[in-house]
Amino acid sequence: MNNDEFRQWSRRAADWGADYRSTLREQPVRPLVEPGDIFRSIGASPPEDAEPMDQIFADFEEKILPGMTHWQHPRFFAYFPANAAPVSVVAEYLVSAMAAQCMLWQTSPAATELETRTVDWMRQALGLPEGFAGVIQDSASSATLAAVLTMRERALDWQGNKQGLAGQARLRIYSSDQVHTSIDRAIWISGIGEDNLVRIPVGGRFRAMDTAALEAAIVADREAGMLPAGIIACVGGTSTGGTDDIAVVAEVARRHGLYLHVDAAWAGSAMICPEYRHFWAGVEGADSIVFNPHKWLGAQFDCSMQFIRRPEDLVRTLAIKPEFLKTHGHDGIINYSEWSVPLGRRFRALKLWFLLRAHGLENLRTMIRNHVAWSERLAARLAREPDFEIVSEPMLSLFSFRHKAITDAEADEHNLRLVNAINDDGRIYLTQTRVDGQVAIRFQVGQFEATAADIDMAFTVIMEIARGVA
Repeated sequence: MNNDEFRQWSRRAADWGADYRSTLREQPVRPLVEPGDIFRSIGASPPEDAEPMDQIFADFEEKILPGMTHWQHPRFFAYFPANAAPVSVVAEYLVSAMAAQCMLWQTSPAATELETRTVDWMRQALGLPEGFAGVIQDSASSATLAAVLTMRERALDWQGNKQGLAGQARLRIYSSDQVHTSIDRAIWISGIGEDNLVRIPVGGRFRAMDTAALEAAIVADREAGMLPAGIIACVGGTSTGGTDDIAVVAEVARRHGLYLHVDAAWAGSAMICPEYRHFWAGVEGADSIVFNPHKWLGAQFDCSMQFIRRPEDLVRTLAIKPEFLKTHGHDGIINYSEWSVPLGRRFRALKLWFLLRAHGLENLRTMIRNHVAWSERLAARLAREPDFEIVSEPMLSLFSFRHKAITDAEADEHNLRLVNAINDDGRIYLTQTRVDGQVAIRFQVGQFEATAADIDMAFTVIMEIARGVA
């Protein structure tokens, strides 16, 4: 592809993207395909000769697009959002065109320095105190892994990377069962082991960790010769929005000298609104915090921000400095590859910089406030219906509900049939979860371009489909 062709197809792709976004409401949220349909439509062997771009693009539209779930659809109410505000997409065009590898300051000074600045912008926007530094990771999974590795190294007096875990005291990490499964995976990868992730009982409306039980578990483990290393607390858990009392958990961590990581991957975005910050009161006592601007703020995936109280601990855990990665003649610079598990890094800060400037914090606050209000309104409407029950009350814009079955024994199967029928209908997309062992249907508002009318449509669809499934 020469430069003229690159210009032509870049314009074609941009036009296609604008047309795609403008017509999403007309599309089913989830594709009506069967497993293997797309695979069978694609040639079994790679082409020996070059093929024309017209044909490649046509095949994209004919074979690939029909198999895509439309995450930017305004009625995507499943999982959590993976928003891509249009201005963020434009910034990603520029990032893709430059195709920089931003692992070190010297490999792209602007990328490093813009990341430092935008991270501090977000620190201020969330109301975090000065003293927190940060880094943009690819996802909360990577941020959590980095935090767990730091817990491990700090507890082992920085000898784990060198000596391994053999012969060391058994490390223990504490969390509730409301945290994301990325915590389990971090425990696996770090070598700590699933059996050493201690699940603390929860209680109350927000299924918060029982902090008395947390402290008792720490004391018992230490008395048994094990080595408590850290606590992972949750603000806005994936299933029902489970949220710990961060202030009390932080005090327990301080008393016992444990590292505290706060996972606020989804809910953290809402903290740009001062009235929601009570959900993570005491967060200034954390050692690290993760939240994902690519979820609710509109920055295109991937863009996960990890704030760190002592970045030197993170660097001591992760930095490797062979000669070819050294920047000679400059002191005090940041090389963000030393703050992350991967060496390679994309220029993630650019899309966040574009987004914050193009929308401003006040417009983003309005969006989040609307989503919370619309979700609360829908929960109230469903609660008034005699055949529905609210299983978990709204936590910000997330709640879960259940449709009443003829008998309790049929409730799980009935609600799974209902959520599948809703999704097959195509007008909205929901997911199921389990609450206290029983199936519930999960609803969250978070798509960047959702409107009140889209939430009204959700109510209409739920009621229509429920009548058919009953």
